Amino acid sequence: MNPPLDMAAPQFQVTRPQPGSLAGLLQLMRDEGASDLHLSAYMAPALRVKGAMRFYACSPLRPDQVEQLLDEILSSRHKKLLDENHSADLGIELAGLGRFRVAVYFQRGVLCAAFRLLADGMPSFAELKLPESLAGLPGFRDGLVLITGSTGSGKSTTLATIVDEINRTSARTIITIEDPVEYMHASRKSVVFQRELHRDVGSFASAMRDALRSDPDVILVGEMRDLETIRTAITAAETGHLVFSTLHSRDATSTVNRMVGAFPAEEQGQIRQQLSTSLRAVVSQRLLPAQKGGGRVPAVEVMFVNNGIANLIRLGKDEMIYSAIETGLREGMQTMEQSLIYQVRNGAIDLETALQAARRPDLLRQRLALGQKGGF
Repeated sequence: MNPPLDMAAPQFQVTRPQPGSLAGLLQLMRDEGASDLHLSAYMAPALRVKGAMRFYACSPLRPDQVEQLLDEILSSRHKKLLDENHSADLGIELAGLGRFRVAVYFQRGVLCAAFRLLADGMPSFAELKLPESLAGLPGFRDGLVLITGSTGSGKSTTLATIVDEINRTSARTIITIEDPVEYMHASRKSVVFQRELHRDVGSFASAMRDALRSDPDVILVGEMRDLETIRTAITAAETGHLVFSTLHSRDATSTVNRMVGAFPAEEQGQIRQQLSTSLRAVVSQRLLPAQKGGGRVPAVEVMFVNNGIANLIRLGKDEMIYSAIETGLREGMQTMEQSLIYQVRNGAIDLETALQAARRPDLLRQRLALGQKGGF
């Protein structure tokens, strides 16, 4: 049963006309500097601007209006996915507006959608304001590299920048497996093949198995969603391939725990051994509101797996990984707290924002009071 209007978002004095087209709403996103657009019946369109939600001041949308707006972009394949799975992910590109990642789903029986504006072109590490040490990631010849963080933390953009750098500078075969394909890569010095879930392949796990038979040097897996995908990615990394992927985990320590914990207890010792030799780096990202000028600032934890950290992973001493990262500044490593200290010292974010983002806020406050330096 559809919810009544009084259960919807707060009502507004109508100051703008009802949106007439999806293109008009996406243009509004660009005009307002929004990163995301949310559409749902019984509420006005909502924009995320500088990390905060803002409603478009018009009457709440009716269910048929939402369906009409989304009908402009949903193919028969996407509609079939909606019927079967009650959700669908897609990437769209509109002339003059750019490229967007779209998640379409149901809530309380009505159709909804979330649009994410992707960066124009392919940004560099410097433009993304990422630590300089990450520029070395494209140079790895084999192993597993994980980019982690919550939804909207910039993981896909970081991966796209890495793939672009490899494509520009190395003669390799790159296979990406994505849901959906977000950034388009034209083959340059490398050969790039991009496979999209549900359109080109049925699952990440089957796409990984296919990729291993396709002469790859580099494999990008959009997300580690299941045990079989994780298992195949580790095997690929062990057998001479360079594998990139993402996880929804908070930091390097929890990433290792989650990878190992995905396996049955009787396999976890062997998986630790495999990770200790195949895992090359874990990068954990957060995007935080900037103190001045709007926009968002990345806070980034960086772990490169040296001999010491590999030994900790193998022995299951995950609680000691944080200290090993903290002492690895000369190797390009930094904890999230060190990154936050650096951003506060540079005036990029305020103290309250840093404390909210810190895993150990008391430690962060103490080190700031002592005047300790942060990371990169």
